[in-house]
This record gives sequence, structure tokens and C-alpha cells, in this order.
Amino acid sequence: MATSESPKDVSFSQGIRMMFYAMKPNETSFPNLDEVPDYVKQATPFFISLMLLELVLGWILKGKLAVRVDDALTSISAGILSRLPMLFFRSIEFSTYIYVWEKYRLFNLPWDSPWTWHLTFLGVDLGYYWFHRMAHEVNIMWAAHQTHHSSEAYNLSTALRQSALQVYTSWIFYCPLALIIPPPVYAVHLQFNLLYQFWIHTEVIENLGPLELILNTPSHHRVHHGRNRYCIDKNFAGTLIIWDRIFGTFEAENEKVSYGLTHPINTFEPLKVQFHHMHYIWTTFWITPGLWNKLSVIFKGPGWSPGKPRLGLLEEIPEVTGKEVPYATHVSGSLQLYALVQFALMLGFYEDTFADKDALSQATLLLRSGYIILTLTSIGFLMEQRPQAAILETFRCSVFLMLYWLNYLKPFIPSWTHTFELYLVGLLIIMFKRSLASMVSKRSLCRLS
Repeated sequence: MATSESPKDVSFSQGIRMMFYAMKPNETSFPNLDEVPDYVKQATPFFISLMLLELVLGWILKGKLAVRVDDALTSISAGILSRLPMLFFRSIEFSTYIYVWEKYRLFNLPWDSPWTWHLTFLGVDLGYYWFHRMAHEVNIMWAAHQTHHSSEAYNLSTALRQSALQVYTSWIFYCPLALIIPPPVYAVHLQFNLLYQFWIHTEVIENLGPLELILNTPSHHRVHHGRNRYCIDKNFAGTLIIWDRIFGTFEAENEKVSYGLTHPINTFEPLKVQFHHMHYIWTTFWITPGLWNKLSVIFKGPGWSPGKPRLGLLEEIPEVTGKEVPYATHVSGSLQLYALVQFALMLGFYEDTFADKDALSQATLLLRSGYIILTLTSIGFLMEQRPQAAILETFRCSVFLMLYWLNYLKPFIPSWTHTFELYLVGLLIIMFKRSLASMVSKRSLCRLS
């Protein structure tokens, strides 16, 4: 797809409209895949703007902030982890699609026809519906998708809580389109389908009247994210809710929705958020007797066990009482501010890495990815106030300083170079002192015990 420096960068008007799938065929039709803009990358400022708007509206309408720092940082961290593989190779969704198109296509639909554009809109959305449904009904696919459902909050930051593994199964459901739909048209709609789903992750918008009959809306998607029994395996739509109405998986919002997994994981550690259910499948696979049962652990529903229906029993899902308290840690305001500053610095490093990826070696990209993962993990430890947090953060700060001295990191404002250096050294000293204090405290506790 086109780079951010290409002449196909979106205008402000287009940026707003692409978030709501309101772009026109004549402005989003391209003859070659390389000419298709990276709409998702260019949506970053609109993500941030809409999240800030949600904060303001939530404060005005409900008298409280719609976002918690610990949960929001975990969600955005998941989004970052999900995109790191793109530093090394093209998305499997595009690679497999292009392969099928080049080897097996039945005929060419014209890339610049509005009919092709609208047919692709419907095809991608239907493909997403079936992928999404299977991601809830097949345990190995749920192991990836559960990341998105692991937040007990429901706000725009939740939309960014994406899986690093999901893309390795979703491509299967779009391959039939490659028999007739040109790859550039598919690439446009795959991105728009994803971007549309951002704004529906909010409690600020309640009901949209007649639009609720056709479109996937915040109300419909709140149900999908609920752990109430009436919400389980409902409303799989991407853009159009008609698929759920047609295939019998629609459920309207009625009682108050409690969000998250039916069995909350209670962590802000990004790697655990991504991979904990994969570990659960691995463990369950080996303790389950019989080859058929072992395969069923992988390919039947997350709630299945021997003697139960394919998707498990609804009555075994914990009932929501309305008294559920979302997992949170009581972190001081100063530590939250520190985490936010470090996260912002890491984001600059992340954006710089993607901007320069074509000029960087594979080894450099691997080192940068490792530092990003280290930073996200360390922030997760800080948010949970783990005993190892100070030691891990000291190590991270040392790596941060080393990357700066090796010219892998630069201050956002060149004239602040000296100040930036003092900040880094001071940061390392502070974290080193905290690490020593943490180790001394541990030894004292061991002696007392």
C-alpha cells in the first residue's frame, strides 16, 4: 500500500469520513495495490481526537471520565503489539488474497466500477461476520480474539485492544472474494471495515433510532462485548447488523451490560493479555483424555468439555449480579503520570520505527521491536505494582539510555538535546535507587519470615 509520503494521503474531510465508512467510490478506487493509502496508519490523529472528544462528552453528560489510565494503556499496548509483525512482512490477509487472485481468479471485475466497490463492501462485511462468529465458536480462534474482549471497560480505547494472532485465521474468510474482486478494491474495504468499528466502542452514544435496524451501532456492539448471559455470542456484525438479523445472532440491548470476559483475567500485562488463553488451551489439551476430545479442545467452542454441546452450556456462564467491580490497581497519580510520559516517548519511537522501516535492517527492526515490547511490559508491571517492576524499569531505562547514545532515539525538539540527556541520566538514577530499595525490602521480608 502507499506510504504516508505518497500523494494519496487523505485530506481532513476524507479522514473524518473514512472513520464512518462515508468515502465515495470515485475517491477510493485504485488500479494498483501500491497506490492504496494506508488508511489505518493515517487514522491515528483521528483516533486520538475522537478519544479526547469522548473524554469531554463523558465528563459533561455523565459527570465522570470514560477512561481509566491502566485499562487504556493496556488497550493501546495491545494495538501496538498487533501491528509489530507488519515491520517484517506484508500482512497475511493481503499475501494470501493476492496469491488466490493471481492463480485462481475466475474473471476480473473492473476496479473503477461503483458496482465493484459496493459489491466488495458487502462481501468484506459478510466475510467479517463469519470470521467474527467463528472467532467466538472455535477455541483456537477465540484464543486470539479474546484479547479484544478482555477489557472490563467500554470506550474508544477498547477498540484499539487488538490481537497479534487474529490475522492468521481471518484471511481464510476473505479468500473467496479473490476469485472476482481486484486486490486494490479489497484492500480499501478491509481497512474501512476495521475503521468503522472504532467509533462504535463507546457508551456516550445511546440509541440511533432507525439506523439501529441496518447498521452496527454502539448499542448493538455493547451487547457483543457483554458478559451477561443474554449477550453471549450475539451481534457479530462489522458494519451492517443485517447479517445478525439474517443468521439469527441478533440481540437488542436491554438490561445494563457488564463488559469483559466471563472469567476476567485481572491483569494489565500486555503479553498475558495476548496469550493467556493459548496457554490455557495447551494445558487443557494435554490433560484431556482421548484424541477426539483433544481435537475438540482446539476446534470446538471455548466453553466445551467432554459431554457438553459444541459451544458449551449457557447456564455455566457466571451470572451477572450488577455488583461486579472491574479489576483496577490503586496507583498514585505521580506513577500514572510517569507511565503516561514513558508511554508517549515509546509511541514516538514506535511511529519513527514504522516511518523508517524501509531504510532499517532486519536486525535493527528486531531490536526496536524488542525495546517496544520491553517498554509495554514494564508499564504493565508498574500499573500492577509488581515487586519486580522497579528492577524491570531500571533495566528498561538502561536500554533507553543506550539506544539514545547509539542514535536510535532522538528528542522531539533538537534544541532540547542537553535537557533530554539530563532527563535520561536522572531517570536511570531514580529507578536504580528504587530497585535497590525494592531488593532491600524483599530481603528484610525474607529474614522476618
